[in-house]
Amino acid sequence: MNELLAIFIFFFAVIDPIGTVPVFIAVTRGNDDKFKRKVVYKAVAVSAAVLLFFVVAGELLLNAINIPLSAFQIAGGIVLLLFALSMIFGESKPESEIKSVRDSTEKAIFPLAIPSIASPGAMLGAVLMTRNNEYTWFEQVITSLVMMSVLFVVLILLLLASHVHKLIGDSGASIISRIMGLILTSVAVTNILAGIAHYFGLNVA
Repeated sequence: MNELLAIFIFFFAVIDPIGTVPVFIAVTRGNDDKFKRKVVYKAVAVSAAVLLFFVVAGELLLNAINIPLSAFQIAGGIVLLLFALSMIFGESKPESEIKSVRDSTEKAIFPLAIPSIASPGAMLGAVLMTRNNEYTWFEQVITSLVMMSVLFVVLILLLLASHVHKLIGDSGASIISRIMGLILTSVAVTNILAGIAHYFGLNVA
């Protein structure tokens, strides 16, 4: 149970459902409720498809181009760390992604599905959390289901976006995004250390 909770928290941090709410509101400002619901369903469906693709094919692609998983784990950890630090010290997720709204041509895909929901961190996380040499297919299915449960949370929050935004506001979403960045930082460092240990054949507790 604790392991499932840890996986849920990890994907909650990299996907950041609450931080997506202001982005969604900016994307759909001035549109009617029917259009908003259509955008929500399409964005979550595309995000699920992208993340599941990385679960299934991410490691196969690495093997095809002869990249050791430990090297990817280190590189992925570094990218996750930079992503997390940008959430903490830079513009928060909603602030940075709202700026891209005016250049959007397909609102459900960009910037809502990618990079707001299926962020680079979430894509890397999908690969790192389902490594074939460490997890059985059953464990990978469970991890995928937990990831889908986070996307279900995204779906609910976006359908209730106006109420959520009234409750927490832009500043609240920014604060939560930074807290998620702090959690993600520790996960990223753990991945880097584990990747280094695996690459050099070290035994770590």
